Amino acid sequence: MQFIALTSIGIENLLVEELQSFEIKVTKQSIGSVRFEADNLTAQKFCMMTRFSTRVMLLIDEHEDIKNKEDLYKFARFQGWQEWFGPKQTFAVEFNGTNKELKNSQFSGLVIKDAVVDYFQDLYEQRPSVDKQDANVRIIAKLNKQKLALYLDYSGPRLSDRGYRTKQGKAPIREHLAAALVMRSGWLEDTSKPLFDPCCGSGTLLIEAASMALKLPTNLHKAFAFKRLPSFREAKFKEIQQSLKSEKIASNLWLIGHDIDAKVIDTAQSNANRAGIGEHIQFKVSDAGNLQSVAKRPGTVLSNLPYGERLGSMAELISLYRSMGASFKKHFQDWNAALLGTDDELFRLLKLASKKRYKFKNGPIDVTLYLYELNEKQVAQNQQTSELHYEQSRAFANRLKKNKQALKSWLKKESVQAYRLYDADIPEYNVAVDVYDDNAVIFEYAAPKEINAEVADKRLQDVISLTAETLQISPSKLAVKVRKKQRGDSQYTSYEKQNRYQVIEEFGAKFKVNLYDYLDTGLFLDHRLARRFIQQNAKDKRVLNLFSYTGSASVHAAIGGAKAVTTVDMSKTYLKWAEENFALNNLKNPRFRFEQADCLKWLEHAKGQYDLIFLDPPTFSNSKRMKDVFDVQRDHIQLLTWVKNILSPDGVLLFSNNKRGFKMDEVALMGLGLKAENISTQTLSPDFKRNKQIHNSWLITHG
Repeated sequence: MQFIALTSIGIENLLVEELQSFEIKVTKQSIGSVRFEADNLTAQKFCMMTRFSTRVMLLIDEHEDIKNKEDLYKFARFQGWQEWFGPKQTFAVEFNGTNKELKNSQFSGLVIKDAVVDYFQDLYEQRPSVDKQDANVRIIAKLNKQKLALYLDYSGPRLSDRGYRTKQGKAPIREHLAAALVMRSGWLEDTSKPLFDPCCGSGTLLIEAASMALKLPTNLHKAFAFKRLPSFREAKFKEIQQSLKSEKIASNLWLIGHDIDAKVIDTAQSNANRAGIGEHIQFKVSDAGNLQSVAKRPGTVLSNLPYGERLGSMAELISLYRSMGASFKKHFQDWNAALLGTDDELFRLLKLASKKRYKFKNGPIDVTLYLYELNEKQVAQNQQTSELHYEQSRAFANRLKKNKQALKSWLKKESVQAYRLYDADIPEYNVAVDVYDDNAVIFEYAAPKEINAEVADKRLQDVISLTAETLQISPSKLAVKVRKKQRGDSQYTSYEKQNRYQVIEEFGAKFKVNLYDYLDTGLFLDHRLARRFIQQNAKDKRVLNLFSYTGSASVHAAIGGAKAVTTVDMSKTYLKWAEENFALNNLKNPRFRFEQADCLKWLEHAKGQYDLIFLDPPTFSNSKRMKDVFDVQRDHIQLLTWVKNILSPDGVLLFSNNKRGFKMDEVALMGLGLKAENISTQTLSPDFKRNKQIHNSWLITHG
């Protein structure tokens, strides 16, 4: 019989070798799959033992000329379906692929379903039922242009799910990929040598390694789909099962797994115990950023190294890779290393020359396995070189020192805890650096097209290292926000939230900020003096804060003695944050209201009167209230028309925006009976004086 075994991209060659080790004839290798010929018992044994396949399917038939619905129905209708199941069993159809006329895979699946049902109706005058969730038999159809292949699911549930993982680490890899990494690492050539994973997570790599060294079956007790086929013989299957159970070989293994997270280590130990190899692995809580020797005898380091799992974590990653590279040279001479990752730039920080690379897919993510020999020559090179990519980066550090010295007296006088220290002062170092007490944030601006991306990446790495060094901040307290187009499938990455909040004080107000989980921190520092103006002018006023973000201006209004404060924003997250800021300052009053709404829609229909309004709209916004995208330059008069209706006769509107080169339409404003005073320079505190375009501000009143 003919079968096809599926796998992930990059594992196909290993799957071919595995099939051949079973003395199975391989007939064709394709991207992500291998075809082979085998009898039932051999195929069943393979399903119980395979480490590299995710699914095995039995080929029913294939056809080279399927153009339309009629061709598809006719081909499916005249298959001998009674060989595979009966009319009293349930079935389901999976259809993959399209062509010029068969454009909808769901429709094509229904065509095959109808053909199968009609076949049994004609033959037995009985119709089998469809069960999409738990069918007795699953038919798989794959269409490529006009070529169609019909299969039966032979293996059933995903073969890479071995059953020992109930919980996973932060960057989990599938078990079949883990097995491929173990094979490519070279460790299996001598399993008496130590195998060390310094970032072991839930232990998958080490568990697969132990299982491979001990030649344990991967899926001995799985609910295989082939058990439901007429050809299945229970007695023969149990005979094979029993022989595989007794094949376990005795071996003294030296497997070591470290991770910084104690909970993850507990999970790894539980997974190893569940896999039946718990006694072969020594798990320990340890920091990969401070690697020490783990064995006197050289072995293999095999690890899936951390990569951008968390927004803002780049500084920690750069520090980790640099320190790991130094530790490998110091403590792991004569070892081999096989390290999996996604980012060439990070691996360059190891300052090791790889001898070979293998490319794989971990789900949708492109990953590379880098192989290293930590020989004497490799260990000796680059030992004395600077950590910086460019010595001219020292100019950036000098500017940080200079700016901090210039701001020193102001910071002390105003008790400022959060401030901007650097804002693209040197064009080649195109970042902003904000300090939040003992933490800092680096915002990278998008580099011009003419700047080489690799050069920009290296400069950013220098900026990160020098910021931590100059400000004496630990990399774990340095958030990095990279504003650039994501590469490959990185846009599908779901970033893990750290939920690290801290409290910043400003003119008697306290604010909760989060430097690590969002692009912005919860506090716009350039509006510091605008917020102080609101606090100083809010006494006994009815205050409105539109596009309120986390409600910082509202807090200042309440502290300043406002009679009522209304806070409006579309985001539920930000409004909850605003309420937490009020609670942080012990501000409670039934007239402090929070409204979740599209601010433009809310403004258009707003009632009542307000004495002090803070309006800081985005430069652009996809609002349903505008015919096109809201544009603050084009639409500000419409915006101010709505505001005029709720601004009390003696009221003041503080209007602000961040659009460079914004021009107020003063003629139209006069037509509304309003007048404006530009106060942009008065709302720029010393830390933003270097960038006078950071925002524009006006006080607007009735004429």
